[in-house]
Parts: sequence; structure tokens; C-alpha cells
Amino acid sequence: MPGLLRGAAACVLSLALGLAGCQGPPTVLGAAPSAAAADVPSSPRHALVASANPLATEAGLATLRAGGSAADAAVAMQAVLGLVEPQSSGLGGGAFISFYDAKTRRVSAYNGRETAPAGAGPDLFLGEDGKPLPFFKAVLSGRSTGVPGAVAALALLQHQHGSLPWASLFVRAERLAREGLTVSPRLARMISGRAPQAATTDARRYFTKPDGTPYAAGDLLRNLPYADSLHRLALEGPDALYRGTIAGDIVRRVHEGELPGTLSLEDLAQYRAIESPALCRPWRRFVVCGPPPPAGSISVLEGLLLLEHTDIAQRGPGDALAWVQLGAAERLLYADRNRYLGDPEFVAVPVDGLLDPEYLRGRAALIGARIDPALPAPGVPPGAGHPGPDHTVEPGGTSHIVIVDAAGNVVSMTTTVESIFGSGRMVDGFFLNNQLTDFSFAPLDRDGAPAANAVGAHKRPRSAMSPIIVLDRHGRFVAAVGSAGGPAIIAYVLKVLIGVLDWQLPMQSAIALPNLVARGADFGADVDRFEPQLLTQLPALGLELRPGQFEESGLQGVHVRADGTLDGGVDPRREGVALGY
Repeated sequence: MPGLLRGAAACVLSLALGLAGCQGPPTVLGAAPSAAAADVPSSPRHALVASANPLATEAGLATLRAGGSAADAAVAMQAVLGLVEPQSSGLGGGAFISFYDAKTRRVSAYNGRETAPAGAGPDLFLGEDGKPLPFFKAVLSGRSTGVPGAVAALALLQHQHGSLPWASLFVRAERLAREGLTVSPRLARMISGRAPQAATTDARRYFTKPDGTPYAAGDLLRNLPYADSLHRLALEGPDALYRGTIAGDIVRRVHEGELPGTLSLEDLAQYRAIESPALCRPWRRFVVCGPPPPAGSISVLEGLLLLEHTDIAQRGPGDALAWVQLGAAERLLYADRNRYLGDPEFVAVPVDGLLDPEYLRGRAALIGARIDPALPAPGVPPGAGHPGPDHTVEPGGTSHIVIVDAAGNVVSMTTTVESIFGSGRMVDGFFLNNQLTDFSFAPLDRDGAPAANAVGAHKRPRSAMSPIIVLDRHGRFVAAVGSAGGPAIIAYVLKVLIGVLDWQLPMQSAIALPNLVARGADFGADVDRFEPQLLTQLPALGLELRPGQFEESGLQGVHVRADGTLDGGVDPRREGVALGY
């Protein structure tokens, strides 16, 4: 599969043993407040890795130091994340990846979104009465699980751009699973949290100690079935998941219990990740790229292009009008997203129309000096059809990584099992996704018009995941960013791009900015992060902030400074760390 082993033998041995590397101590770029070296300044010039968990970041850095590429590091990091953050991502989930090739100066997209099985129809989440099922009843059922795509996407990426042998990329994660990891405070909160998936039989069996108490922060947690799965994956390649014993276990588990799914061995065997050119558009002096629909990058692009018609760049995070402009743009892009976006293999998504300059000029005219109390309707972009209104519920359970390798290649990857602990069903040491609940439960409008995001056999549900890569007009890498957060991902990423590229903030400062998610009538925000004077000014401008409306962000990012050094950042709301050398 991958290319030949590169790098010094000592570094390879270091990787195989799971050590930190052979080029001296890493530089800590940014970290959550709990990280030991959070305040260490840095100016790495060669490589950078950032994720939501220190163990995953260390695995990525060790891979790079052993001569691995950004693609190799992404595989190693996902293997660790599935163990240390099972509430967010894993072998049973999906991913979208943006990859920058430093030689060609091009950005490619890898679609590892889960697909609906052949037996899934528009009535998948309708009860016997023809009405949509209660949301969490659907989540916990076998019907919620689609064919997982993260492993296939990573395998394709690594086959094309890897430097190390595939099998070597799982050594660190397998050893960690066998020897045990220390339960982090965040994982402990999820284990004892109120998410229904945490109360399933599978989750309780995994997260309960022999004395009957749940695992808590600081406890040592082993996962031998996960270690065995990684071992099979290392030896057999992705076929271990899609055709082997693990595939049979997935199918059996999905067919158990009330509301069984139709996922089959054939569905798994036929899955293919999709590589395509990234969706890119010029914005200011940059070119912004991300995966095309059904990913959320198009909405990030729409938001940036809408804000290009405002003076937000001349303002800043302390200016109330800047937040009004950001919130107004978000409301417009979400209205368009909810009406038009779906899987372009099945529905006509007006990509060019939504990003058409004249269309955007007209939409941007709706952004004023205060929030309009009337809800914005979706626009009518060129080439738009007449899809029905959307009724998708989008919770969050997601993670993001960014990687810059020594050759200048870049990975921006958002990975997910959908909700917290996915469907709550485990197979061979990992949770299965509930990604199909990202479809609209009600497939038709009252007049019979189908929703763009209605369920369909082999269809991929709409996603907010937006792994963004920014270039300059000469194709040189400028920045990469992405986030966890369900539908709020789009708003989180938009905020950081404005913060770094318009307001010229350091990446860590831009990530730490307050979050604002203006979607429909809701203005969700982490209110405690706003300056007091803003909290007093914003209501008079129609921006009534409400806390706790969405999953908190999980941003990771990197920006190239003017001197060529790498400016990394991680979300202080989580447990991540960025390391570089």
C-alpha cells in the first residue's frame, strides 16, 4: 500500500517503541489550560501537529520524526483518538480530509462520509404511524449506523501520500490500548454524562470497573478488543474492517435489538472513499479550500464571501458591530444550507449559484447595523431547484486534527462518530456511528417536495464538517483550521478565519475568541467569554446571546507567520495540545 520506509533507522525504532522521537524535545505551541507546558512560547519551522488529545498529538509528532508524512501521521493519530476520545471519533465513524500537496501546490479532498445501506429508504426514521421517530430512539437503534468511512479515506490518503509502511502506523495506539490509558477529565465527564449512549449495555460494560463503579479521571483503562482490531487492521489493511471478521461483527450488532438496521456485508465491501479536487474560492488575497458537499466547507465559503461585502476586517473582536455582521452572515448561510445542501450524487446542489458573486451581493445587502428580528429565508441562487424544507437534527460528537510535515504537506481532517459515543453500540473495542440520523427524518414537505437531505440508499448525509486549508494567490500554504461541534462547526471555523486573516490575531487567540452561532432564531454563544461591555451592547443591536445552545467547539489550527514559522493553536475548551519542531 504505502511507499517505502524513509528516515533514519533510529527514528523508525523510536516510532515502533512508541517513543517521542529522535530530534530533541518538541516545542509546545498551544495547549488547553490543563497542559503542563501551556505557556511555553514557540516558533517551529519544520513541522506541527495539533489534536484534541495530547496522546494523539504525540503519536502524530513521533510519526513525523520517524520520517513519516502528514498522511502517515493522520493515520496514527486517528488510531489513538479512537481510543482516547471514543465519544468523538473512531474506526466505526467517518471523516472529511483536506490535503495540501506542497510539490503541486494543490488541495485535494477525501470524502470518508458514511453511506446509507442499500436497504435504507426515505421512511428509515418514520414510525408505524408515519411520523418521525423520537430522535434518541432512532440514535440508539441499528438503523442509525451507516457504513463507516474514516478508515477507507485514510487508507486512500496514505496510499497516495504516505512514506512509512501502513502496519507501522498502529504500533503506538495498539500498545496504548493493551497497556492502558489514563482516563482524561473530559472522557470521565462523558462516561458519567447524560447522553443516552453512555447508558447503553455496551458502554456500561466497557466503562465500569470490576467493583461496579464507572471509570473516573486518573483511572487506567485498557481496551484489548480495540488493540486486536488495530492489529488486524495493521496486518490486513482496510479490508480488515470492510471484508473481514470485524465486518461480520458490525453487521451482526446493527441487526440486533429493536428497530434493526439493514446494513449488510455487501454494503461494507462496496464502500469507497472519494477523492476529488477541493472546493476553492478566492477571498481577499487568499484562496480558501475545503471538501465539496456534502461537507460544510461551501457554507464557510459563503460566509466569508458575504462578509467580504462588510467592513468587518476594519473592526475587531471588541467591536459590537463586528459580531452583528458575523451573526447576520451566519443566519444567511445556515438558511441556504438547510434548504439546498445534500449529497450531490443524489440531489442537485447549486454550488456555483450559492457562491455566485451577484447572488452573494444581494444576500449581503441583508447584513445591517443590527440583527433583523425577522428570520431570513433561504435565497434563490442561480441553478437552484425546489427542495422542501429540512428537518435534520444535528448533534455533535466530533474531533479535528491539523498536521504540517517537514516537506510542507498539510492535512486538515475532521473525524466523527456523529453523536457522543455514536449509537452507543460497540464492536471489537470501538463504537459504531449513528451517522444516518444526520439525514432529515421527515423526507417530504407538506406539498410533497423532497428534502435535499432526505434518506436514500447509498446516499451520504449532509455534514457541517469543514476542514479548511487556506493558500495565497501563488498557491503557497497559509493556514489550516477545523473544529468539532455539529452544525456549529461552520460558525466556529468562520470565526477563526476572520480572527486570523482579517483581524490578524495569533491562531491561539483567534481560537479562544468567544463562539457565536446564529442559526435561525437562536443566537447560541459561550457567553462567559464575551467582554462585559459587549454583553451590554449586543442586545440593543438585536443580538440576544443564549448560552449552551450547541456542542462546544473543538478547534485546531495552524497559520504560517511572515517569518515562515508555524503558529499553532488548540481549543482551550478541550484537552488538546499542539506540538512542533
